[in-house]
Amino acid sequence: MTETSSAWFVYMLRCGDGSLYTGIATDVDRRLREHRGVDGTAKGAKYLKGRGPLNLVLAQEVENRSVASRLEYRIKSLAKADKEQLVAGKINLTALLEQM
Repeated sequence: MTETSSAWFVYMLRCGDGSLYTGIATDVDRRLREHRGVDGTAKGAKYLKGRGPLNLVLAQEVENRSVASRLEYRIKSLAKADKEQLVAGKINLTALLEQM
């Protein structure tokens, strides 16, 4: 049995109300379709229900699921202003990783 490694991503979505949602996935496009309810799927995050349209504003590949989960937690703990700076590219994800 061979083990295949999947790439993990941290992503951020901007909701129609201006809020930012952070998540992790191995396939960001698929996960975005799930959040949007495309193809009749109901696998999106509860937070996003009724907050459309959803726009992908950041997606960054990371080492593995562990790093992705820790980075997601770190981003979710940031103030909204800092999240906006992250989206604008003024804060680097690598810098957040170094702070963990």
